Amino acid sequence: MALDAGTIEHLIKEGLPGARVTIEDLRGDGDHYAALVVAPAFKGKTRVQQHQMVYAALQGRMGNELHALALQTSAPEE
Repeated sequence: MALDAGTIEHLIKEGLPGARVTIEDLRGDGDHYAALVVAPAFKGKTRVQQHQMVYAALQGRMGNELHALALQTSAPEE
C-alpha cells in the first residue's frame, strides 16, 4: 500500500522536529513524490547525511510503501 503525502509529511516532521516540509505528488499516482525539507537538524551535515536523516524518519518505508522520493534538503538560512 502506498503512502499518502500527509503521512510522509507527518513522518518527516516527527523524525525531524522543527522541519518545514513540502510534499509534491509528481505523477498523481500516490507513488512518486518530491519533498523539500528544511530542518535545523541539518546544520553542519552533508547532503548525504541530510538525506539519510530523512530516510531514517521514514522508518523503513522508503523502497517499500514509498517507491520514489526526490529529495531537496537544507538547513534554515540564518
